[in-house]
Amino acid sequence: MTAIVLIAGVDEVGRGALAGPVVTAAVVWPPGQPWPQGLADSKALTARARERLAPAIRAGALAWSLGRAEAGEVDALNVLVASLLAMSRAVAALAVQPGEVWVDGNHAPDCGLPVRTVIGGDASVPAISAASILAKVARDAEMEALDQLHPGYGFARHKGYPTPEHKSMLQSRGVSPVHRRAWAPVRQLLLEIP
Repeated sequence: MTAIVLIAGVDEVGRGALAGPVVTAAVVWPPGQPWPQGLADSKALTARARERLAPAIRAGALAWSLGRAEAGEVDALNVLVASLLAMSRAVAALAVQPGEVWVDGNHAPDCGLPVRTVIGGDASVPAISAASILAKVARDAEMEALDQLHPGYGFARHKGYPTPEHKSMLQSRGVSPVHRRAWAPVRQLLLEIP
């Protein structure tokens, strides 16, 4: 009889943003249990669909956790290294240790466990899709809170990504404490300050 290996699906959100953290999630699902209907890459779902799925994922999972890398860590390490660090933090925070970690993409975090990278995994592997959804819901809520702390940047709408509105607000308001200073549009503004 073959032993069942628990798999943690892991994904990140926020890599391409100019502001805020990179947030990751890890999800371990009970083997053989059906997944909630409608799982997909979080980017392919509406906010309403993600908000509907997230509680079902959290309730059904054997374990789930979040990890993060702050804007300053993204600046200091680079976004890829910071994302992998945040993934390792999410795996380390799981209440149930998986036997394997499956990660969206082609870079593996160092988490002391066997890791399988899956390009497009957020759309094709339910555990990674679930992690993608939890990470996105958590980061979106955080960006909405940052919108209250740093009004005028539109964080609640664009979630820190480099939209024309965000770039315009950066030009008119300057750099906030949660902006990533190493990123070109932000760095350029800082260089222009006399």
